[in-house]
Amino acid sequence: MAEQTWDAVDAYFSERLVGHDPVLEAATAAAEAAGLPPIAVAPNQGKLLHLLALTQGARRILEVGTLGGYSAIWLARALPADGTLITLEIDPAHAGVARANLARAGLEKVAEVRLGRAADSLAALVADGAEPFDLVFIDADKQSNPEYFARALELTAPGSLIVVDNVVRRGAVADPESDDPAVVAIRRLHDLIAAEPRVSATSVQTVGSKGYDGFTLARVQR
Repeated sequence: MAEQTWDAVDAYFSERLVGHDPVLEAATAAAEAAGLPPIAVAPNQGKLLHLLALTQGARRILEVGTLGGYSAIWLARALPADGTLITLEIDPAHAGVARANLARAGLEKVAEVRLGRAADSLAALVADGAEPFDLVFIDADKQSNPEYFARALELTAPGSLIVVDNVVRRGAVADPESDDPAVVAIRRLHDLIAAEPRVSATSVQTVGSKGYDGFTLARVQR
């Protein structure tokens, strides 16, 4: 009953506040047709990312984990005409779907999909002295979240926002005895954040069409 209610509430808010969007719906359909896992953010969560990027006045956005490009579309739509979104994807098939979806959305001039291990792509951005990103969205393999977050700190500046998705793991994050590699990594991530004076952070539990999970927000301190 609870999950049916979560689905209904998500559907209600998405209908009222997100609405019908043929481009996003086509992106979802293309991902499904290509056999991608149905793990993209929900429409209301995509709108949240969009609003966060707008609130940040983001000109440069970094996404770790592209999948089919659904969240990338939401983020890239918040950019000015001269803005930049770099999104990192390890799977060539996923990257191909994402590039097509971004092109269909008319965002190919501001959005770039970089193929390869995210750890390698992040290291390359650091080595190249990339201009700081205003917003970083981390939504890839959970075991690497501590490394991704550490790299995000190197690629941001005071005032930047870092968002890490899927940090609750249906409540397992609160279990210190868990041997689930994703849970162990997420707990290590939060130990890192708690000890990091350069950020102010909080985590929020969520329920909805994607189940019981949550996200962490960390603002780089001035």
